[in-house]
Amino acid sequence: MDNFDLLRTLKFLPGIVLGLTVHEFSHAFVAHLCGDSTSKDQGRITLNPLKHIDLLGFIMLMVAGFGWAKPVQFTEENLRNPKTDVIKIALAGPLSNAIIAMVLSVVFSVLVMFFPIYSSQPVQTAYEILHYAIYINWGLFVFNLIPLPPLDGSHLLFFQLKRFPVLYSGLYKYGSMILFGLLIATTLTKIDFLPIWPASQFLGEGFLSLVGYK
Repeated sequence: MDNFDLLRTLKFLPGIVLGLTVHEFSHAFVAHLCGDSTSKDQGRITLNPLKHIDLLGFIMLMVAGFGWAKPVQFTEENLRNPKTDVIKIALAGPLSNAIIAMVLSVVFSVLVMFFPIYSSQPVQTAYEILHYAIYINWGLFVFNLIPLPPLDGSHLLFFQLKRFPVLYSGLYKYGSMILFGLLIATTLTKIDFLPIWPASQFLGEGFLSLVGYK
């Protein structure tokens, strides 16, 4: 990795740390609101990144573009309304990333009005970091809604598939391998089996345009 690639990778860092931390915090916080204290007992209701970031998953995200954080655990039997609460907990993470992306887009658009992007090198670097953070969080939003375990979107799918036990157990057992296989196939063949970036780009550019950034 040359100096240019290293610098660009470092610019991803704030957005990744912010996105993963708030994502897992949101899972833990909503689980606590729904009646389960597991996440609170494990110290996960915090915005301290060290409580949420998995080192290997973080490195993979920085290097390969996909990775993971420490999963938030909860006990389904402790939830007040298990069927709906599981979905609330699952959606809390991706939705928090969408909210971060929207808030940062508004901040970006407002700042550009007062401080032109190319007014100085430090300003340009700050905008690049902010811009990366917006798209990283849209990416986390899209990626985690894929309906394959262990991603959050799988809970939405499984809620519908419990009527079909064989299909349910098969997807639950092999979903992670299917997901990993699709990621590897995308990397090796350059065929976009999981169009995460196009979807993230559409959302990112669309919302930036909506809040006034051209």
